[in-house]
Amino acid sequence: MIQEFLHGGAADLMRKVFSSAPEPWIDLSTGVNPWAYPTAGLDVSDLRRLPTANAYAACRSAMALTFGAQEEAVLVGPGSELLIRLLPTVIAPRNVAILSPAYGSHADVWTAAGSQVTAVDSPLDVSSEVDVLVLCNPGYADGKLYTPETLERLRSRLATRNGWLIVDEAYADLSPQASLAPRGGSDGLIVLRSAGKFFGLPGARLGALIAPPQIRAAMVERLGAWPVSSLALSIGRQAYSDLGWQMETRRRLGRACRRLDRILSDAGFASACGTSLYRVIETPSATKTWSRLARRGIYVRRFPWTEHHLRIGLPPDPEAEDRLMQAFTP
Repeated sequence: MIQEFLHGGAADLMRKVFSSAPEPWIDLSTGVNPWAYPTAGLDVSDLRRLPTANAYAACRSAMALTFGAQEEAVLVGPGSELLIRLLPTVIAPRNVAILSPAYGSHADVWTAAGSQVTAVDSPLDVSSEVDVLVLCNPGYADGKLYTPETLERLRSRLATRNGWLIVDEAYADLSPQASLAPRGGSDGLIVLRSAGKFFGLPGARLGALIAPPQIRAAMVERLGAWPVSSLALSIGRQAYSDLGWQMETRRRLGRACRRLDRILSDAGFASACGTSLYRVIETPSATKTWSRLARRGIYVRRFPWTEHHLRIGLPPDPEAEDRLMQAFTP
């Protein structure tokens, strides 16, 4: 197995390795909305000028509107990946617990920073020695949701010993009622958001950190001048202000997810879980199922921690749905 495949999105490598697979490839590996926020009317002249303070403020205001957060608590950044990688430089390395399974970069960056990193299966398993707890809500691989009340109790417990709860909300636009963003700015709480998944714009490299003032100030210092492009700020302002598009998109994704569930059920995978952007199936051999789909030009997500699960994103059109159904046929 080539390591680059495990993250998803490596369609160019898939074409090289599975060169006899039918075209076009269907990339269902990333969990990204296949019906991205429309960008046809954007002013590309933004690319000819540096980002302005007004453009930054407008994007931040729109984000705060969608998040239900206090505007001053929101820091706009160049995607959540870089923010994740900078966090260990903002919070001194310490005992870190990561709710498993999680986005792989979390464990990587804290381990590289010299922290003692422990994987836990439940936030209730966190010992009193842990002072940073990292979790994804909804769950990165299974879509599991924790209520704001449950997470608030964890935050309060950690904050009493100067610890931190870090919540990666990359998929929270699907379930805004579960977000801790409205509590952003509270002691001991850092929330990460991404425009890539729900809005279908991972190439925009746009995200946000919602945190207390000292964390935001330290992050601003590390990001330096103009960390987010003028075009990305313009996209963010429009997309996060468009509440109507967001509501209709949740409905559309829900319908598409139900269609995918029927395909998976007909193929014998009745216990699918996940979010409305992806489903997770259990299979006796993830490698064999993944390879069989790849030979038929369909790229789905493997995980390094399991040989029995695959993540499958939403097919973008009826033709892709038909090909997925046929690919599961022996």
